[in-house]
Amino acid sequence: MIKNLNLRPAQIIVLFYFFAVIISVGLLSLPIALKSGVAFTFLDALFTAVSAISVTGLSTVSVVDTFSTPGIIILLFILQFGGIGIMTLGTFFWLVMGKKIGLKERQLISTDQNQSQLSGLVKLMKQILSMIILIELFGTIILGTYFLQYFPTWQEAYLQGLFASVSATTNAGFDITGNSLIPFAHDYFVQAINIILLTLGAIGFPVLIEVKDFIKNHRNSARFRFTLYTKLTTITFFALMAFGTIIILVFEATHFFAGKSWHESFFYAFFQSSSTRNGGLATLDVSQFSNPTLLALCFLMFIGASPSSVGGGIRTTTFAVILLVIFSFAKGQKHVKVFGREIHEDDIRKSVVVSFLAVLICFIGLVILTETENFTLMQLMFEVSSAFGTTGLSMGITADLSTVGKIVIIALMFIGRIGILSFIFIFHRDAKEVSYNYPTERIIVG
Repeated sequence: MIKNLNLRPAQIIVLFYFFAVIISVGLLSLPIALKSGVAFTFLDALFTAVSAISVTGLSTVSVVDTFSTPGIIILLFILQFGGIGIMTLGTFFWLVMGKKIGLKERQLISTDQNQSQLSGLVKLMKQILSMIILIELFGTIILGTYFLQYFPTWQEAYLQGLFASVSATTNAGFDITGNSLIPFAHDYFVQAINIILLTLGAIGFPVLIEVKDFIKNHRNSARFRFTLYTKLTTITFFALMAFGTIIILVFEATHFFAGKSWHESFFYAFFQSSSTRNGGLATLDVSQFSNPTLLALCFLMFIGASPSSVGGGIRTTTFAVILLVIFSFAKGQKHVKVFGREIHEDDIRKSVVVSFLAVLICFIGLVILTETENFTLMQLMFEVSSAFGTTGLSMGITADLSTVGKIVIIALMFIGRIGILSFIFIFHRDAKEVSYNYPTERIIVG
């Protein structure tokens, strides 16, 4: 049926995610998935399904109070599906069924994973799937075992460990503690493990694969060369993490951190900086932060995680390229150069388009919410940034949004998951090549 529609790869990917949302709504609405007597409307189911597929973590209901144990397992499966990516799991099932991965399938994989080449994609999918499962297994064993001191039974401890590991690795932000990681606000071991899992999920699968290859070939490490993508992504990712930590420490020194010890302040700031651009887990109520800190968090959520990862936002490389373009222009350079390489003009053009459209989409969403909701501008801006960045942090207004407000947030989460480029290509049509050019004329800008 899809073949007969003659759709482009980006359009097919969006259609697949749309179908995934519909299936998720049905699964989450099953009587076995819900606790008896809970109110769970269709809009709640739709909101939760989109939030899970987009691994955002915003929710109009309390997960622990709404879903039964089978419901939590179903939610885990949806988080896994959304975090790993529809084409990664699709490739796995194709291989299991013995299906040949042809050109059309490779185009779908490259679109879903934001890859520019068609070669090596099947190997990439295998590596991503095995890597994610190993990371989550690592997190489940460590957290589940550690949680034995917190929960009365080993079953509950390991269920908490499994959910926490999957939620952190896929950067989903959901929790079954009922209060995110606030119960572990002073348990730095739990926070450290979560930071590691959040980072591994958000830094980008190609980066993890290159690091693995570097370690594997340590004897020839002198000849090993990391790609420009890995260098730019890694530096930007950790620079933003450090920037967020410093900003929170400085802005909250006389506010939330007043009277707290240095290690309390540092871990509050470090964890929130690590979680803000991807995971949405929290060790505190973010509404207690001052407005300057909240604005900084909105900025970090808008940037989001790295490309080809489980996170959303405009992505770290987009932000890095925009900065490099500004610096190059300020220096009077015509080409953007970094690490002995020049960035391709197509990538520069994509970065500008993605950034502008992201600002425009978030602005439109914010304008609609200011008209339909009775919350402060800061609360709405925070909610919009969180939804677009698929972060999942909230100042506590999600459940109280109007129907229109919830639909706006659903749209932002969905766009944040599929990515701005895929969103653009939904409306893209093949343009006919022309054999002529118009005369060039300069205009006044700036």
